[in-house]
Amino acid sequence: MTIGDIINQLSPDSFSIEPDRDIEIKDVYVSDLLSDVMANAGEGSLWITLQTHINIVAVASMKNMPAVILVNGRKPEGETVQKAASEGIALFGTDMHAFELAGRLYNMLHG
Repeated sequence: MTIGDIINQLSPDSFSIEPDRDIEIKDVYVSDLLSDVMANAGEGSLWITLQTHINIVAVASMKNMPAVILVNGRKPEGETVQKAASEGIALFGTDMHAFELAGRLYNMLHG
């Protein structure tokens, strides 16, 4: 699954950079606890969270995650958008709940 597949099939809102649509997403990780993501998310994963603050960009960058999707209609803080753009991390949003989004992404990866 690529970022382009996610954009084409889920039509998320884009808050930061225009991402490279060919970037491969290796896995999806769902968590709102930053320390959990740091300890358990894999490199190249897409991160699903409801957190909107700048620290999500630091964690995504540290874990080499190419993209983060905010759920429940959450909008990122301004400094989060700026930091994501400067780090080259695609920042998306959706009105879906984490469970629904995770299920759809699971089916895209394994269906």
